[in-house]
Amino acid sequence: MSEGIVYQNKDIEFKLLSEAYKEKSFEAYGLKLPRIKQVLPTNLPSVTVNEKHMDNLFLLEDGTLAVVDYESEDSIKNRIKYVNYIGRVMERFYRDGRGIPDIRLIVIYTGDVRHARNVFEMPCMTLHMEQVFIAELPEEEIYRTVAARLENGEELTEQELMQLAILPLAARGVKKKQERIEQVIGLAKLIKKEADQIFVLTGLLVSTDKFISEESAGTIRRLLDMTKVGRILFEEGMEKGMEKGMEKGMEKGMEEGRHRTLQLVGRIFTVLKDEPALTNREIADKLYCDENDVDEIRRML
Repeated sequence: MSEGIVYQNKDIEFKLLSEAYKEKSFEAYGLKLPRIKQVLPTNLPSVTVNEKHMDNLFLLEDGTLAVVDYESEDSIKNRIKYVNYIGRVMERFYRDGRGIPDIRLIVIYTGDVRHARNVFEMPCMTLHMEQVFIAELPEEEIYRTVAARLENGEELTEQELMQLAILPLAARGVKKKQERIEQVIGLAKLIKKEADQIFVLTGLLVSTDKFISEESAGTIRRLLDMTKVGRILFEEGMEKGMEKGMEKGMEKGMEEGRHRTLQLVGRIFTVLKDEPALTNREIADKLYCDENDVDEIRRML
């Protein structure tokens, strides 16, 4: 089991997933909820220094927030963790002077959990959870259908992409999950549309974070670096990292440079998505960036 996916790295890779998740639906998981409007950062105010981030925080089209966490067990400690997550989300909005929105809690259980109470009650509060049991998905049928479509050069549907990204969760036990991760990585290599490939790969990293092997995580990162967006991030991160590395060490500087570049790419993607009529110069002026960067991202779309 891997505890070694550094959460800063996970957040960096999640920026790519943020764009791919926009306008996606939870119906692929059996939940009838509004579509995803925006992916919000998970680095909330923390009570303890080493407290990990929630897996996902989404703004839905109806204005509600969805806290999403992937779990391989049903436990009281997880309930406590969820309460902390929700409190921190509320604190962020309160500190920013915004009204606290309605918050949904979505728990996606791996194949190891088949039943769990969806309510946690105490005299002072009641916690309601919207639950997804991946064990209920026809795991093998989904895998064979997706494999056949990709081998025939066909494009996957939104539902198939969503299910493929979390398919390893359906397996029971770490060993079988790891085997399925490797199979999904193999299928992802066959996806021709780059945006879909990035979605599956980054979704796979986020959803399997608690048990993916370092080797498989490294394979996914290398595949991401081979995409057009990944190459831009790597090359620009290298350049900024080398400059920063002269002062604080090459490795740390490269990581910081890559992080800043990825943030810029995400901001450009967002503006292009929300305001496609803007010119490259207008977007560059709006984001205080280079017009060539905007042009490069626009051509990818």
